[in-house]
Amino acid sequence: MEIGKTMSVCPVCLAKIPAKKVVGEDGNIYMEKRCGEHGSFRTLIWEGDLESYIAWAAGDANGIVTPVRAQPVEKGCPYDCGLCQSHERDGCCVLLELTNRCNLKCPVCFASAGDQKPHDLSLEEIGRQYDLLMERGGPFNIQLSGGEPTMRDDLDKIIALGREKGFSFFQLNTNGVRLAREEGYAEHLKQAGVSVAFLQFDGLDDEIYRTLRGADLLETKLRAIDNCESAGLPVVLVPTVAPGVNDHALGDILKFALSRAPHVRGVHIQPISYFGRCGLEAPEIRLTIPAVLRRIEAQTEGLMKVTDFGGGGAESPYCSFHASFMRRKDCSIKALPRRRSQCCCVKSSEARDFVSQQWSGKAAGCDGDEATSSLDAFLQQTVENTFTVSGMVFQDAYNLDLDRLRRCYICEVDSGYGMVPFCAYNLTDIHGRALYRK
Repeated sequence: MEIGKTMSVCPVCLAKIPAKKVVGEDGNIYMEKRCGEHGSFRTLIWEGDLESYIAWAAGDANGIVTPVRAQPVEKGCPYDCGLCQSHERDGCCVLLELTNRCNLKCPVCFASAGDQKPHDLSLEEIGRQYDLLMERGGPFNIQLSGGEPTMRDDLDKIIALGREKGFSFFQLNTNGVRLAREEGYAEHLKQAGVSVAFLQFDGLDDEIYRTLRGADLLETKLRAIDNCESAGLPVVLVPTVAPGVNDHALGDILKFALSRAPHVRGVHIQPISYFGRCGLEAPEIRLTIPAVLRRIEAQTEGLMKVTDFGGGGAESPYCSFHASFMRRKDCSIKALPRRRSQCCCVKSSEARDFVSQQWSGKAAGCDGDEATSSLDAFLQQTVENTFTVSGMVFQDAYNLDLDRLRRCYICEVDSGYGMVPFCAYNLTDIHGRALYRK
């Protein structure tokens, strides 16, 4: 039974083709599409019934916000990203890829880090990218990324330059190797102005790291967390979750994160997408939002329930999930009421403020590290005791839905293209060829 239509791309040639969403014989929701040259494709997009699929989008804040200085539409989505005039969001979080170098060679890497000739952006080029972002509606929340951004020794200068340009939130996307091995490095990053470290953390078993990262890394990850805690640098654990590899480990990751709260602010789950350098075959049964949430409930023995979670606000609800929990004095947790504004609002400024507060652990309105009034102290205590579990289901060439893509607010900044939605920038065909990534 057909339940909707959209546009997608052919996984072989990336040509834009019509797609339809259908209810399969098993009751799950699939995307079906056909390329005149390369044949038909069918991909699971929702492991659940039609009722749950429709209910997930209930109350969706489906307004349109035209990006600042939107670029003309010539070829159409996804070929004119930058952002183009057909895009429906103005941005929130922007990845600034500082280097393509890395100190790991992960079998799974959306950026294919280390495959190309080593290259670092110059400070001058970074300054131009900051200027571009301010012209396009900034200040956005900046994600210092790569490659592995800690391969550079000038992150303090990069952050200082960003602050001069008007940016205030700097998230470090890192594998944690340097944080673990270099004494005093976490303190250096904290003093430099890093707001939070998003730490690649795929589980509590080295077999998982050997499969996804090519090395035994558990002790490295634990030492990185310890060093960040000593430095007062907040951490969010970011597992890439692959079926049959570590989808059984979500409960252990969440319980471990809670045991390290409030320093560990939460867990941001990323079901694997099959683009970039990916040494794993795409399975017939992919990890979809309801499947991940069912695993969370089962593996935490009901500590976190499916009903605690809701879809995104600014982005398409089928791109993400989110829940916030209040940590009680007896170490139990209570799910906070689900509100669309918690997941990010249609307005980019509201989304940026929410992300900044939730991950940095600093209440809006509190200046610096100290609360200046009893109200500030109350708000700060509330934020510090809030634990967040979220996830982002990135799209690849098999399940790309251009309706979802047009609402993306997580972008990559590129000097040639401008602001490109993450899933478009990293999109590759079955041969690894990309539309945007060089």
